Amino acid sequence: MLKTLRHIARIGLVSEPAPPADTTLCSPDMLHDEIWKVFGRALCLRFVDAGSCNACELELQALGNPYYNLEGLGIKFVASPRHADVLLVTGPMGANMAEALRRTHAAMPDPKRVIAIGDCAACGGIFGESYASLGKVANVIPVDVTIRGCPPTPTALLQGILAAAIGKAA
Repeated sequence: MLKTLRHIARIGLVSEPAPPADTTLCSPDMLHDEIWKVFGRALCLRFVDAGSCNACELELQALGNPYYNLEGLGIKFVASPRHADVLLVTGPMGANMAEALRRTHAAMPDPKRVIAIGDCAACGGIFGESYASLGKVANVIPVDVTIRGCPPTPTALLQGILAAAIGKAA
């Protein structure tokens, strides 16, 4: 143990310095205020997995960690589509999930937004269209925002969610 500590002390810091702040991005407080100004409450998300490999779900889950702090921005996940403003869909559209997705979309109050997350939801991915896959989510319900990537980064997910929220206000 002592040998390891001496080695660490001898080498010192090996990480890079933090990048400079991007002045084009607004602060979390500004985002939170904008969401509350548009909606008068938190932005509520409902998530549906239409048959994905769970890579996109892992990135969505990362939005809840302290670094991205989704709830701190006034955005939260809800269990019922009746309480949701935005529907997040991942994976290629499985034939067996089409009716469930249509019902979930129909249960959401107007105005509603749909975000297709990942390449599979955007175009069917490597699965395409077949007897078991209907391809992209837009083949089943209308999609407002598409977030490309396999999987998309949490930052890209957050940008897409905010784009859908701003589009809702317009």
